Amino acid sequence: MYQNKKVIVVLPAYNAALTLEKTIGEIPRDIVDEIVLVDDNSRDNTIEVANKIGIKHIIRHEENKGYGGNQKTCYNKALELGADIIVMLHPDYQYTPLLIMPMISVIGNGLYKVVFGSRILGKGALKGGMPLYKYIANRFLTLFQNLLMNQKLSEYHTGYRAYDREVLEKINFSRNSDDFIFDNELIAQIFYNDFEIAEITCPTKYFEEASSINLKRSIQYGLGVLRVSFLYFLTKTGIYKWKLLA
Repeated sequence: MYQNKKVIVVLPAYNAALTLEKTIGEIPRDIVDEIVLVDDNSRDNTIEVANKIGIKHIIRHEENKGYGGNQKTCYNKALELGADIIVMLHPDYQYTPLLIMPMISVIGNGLYKVVFGSRILGKGALKGGMPLYKYIANRFLTLFQNLLMNQKLSEYHTGYRAYDREVLEKINFSRNSDDFIFDNELIAQIFYNDFEIAEITCPTKYFEEASSINLKRSIQYGLGVLRVSFLYFLTKTGIYKWKLLA
């Protein structure tokens, strides 16, 4: 518990057997009440490792539902378990669990309802090994999104996020894509519902075991980001009503 609020960390897992134990080992269990792991039909022994290290809440998708589909299961389970604060952490150890405490303290003390761990604040991205082309694409897409969405985030593409329960209850995230663009659609819904997002500098690590999408999927994701930004802008200006923001 933190400030009498139940804290649940959700782990959207896919082929995370090699990094799961290291990730779990750094989660601050004195303030985290429950851990939920959702395995998206991994091809390795993620489930066996999760059972070995004693994760209580394990869900396995019999078919691969995609990154967004995995998160939907994560959040629904966390809400079902009565979470007041939900932290989404990748189990590939690309983001450090040691930032869970400051992230939830922002929410637990009523400062913001959403907190992102940003790889771009400071020099964490390139220092941690982010490929240069991904860094440049990240900067371009973030600039474009800030202009169309009238915001000032340093990064829209981090996979390290914490939410107040109210946010996930108010937003109909079940309508979102099951693919990687889920994250950006969720941001559009957050801003459309007048929630603000705080950011904390987050170091990151790029290494062989860390998950990453290939160039083709990255391009598809980038085009999806542009689409989300345009649809948000058109909806906010009253030109068009996007169903995800209804």
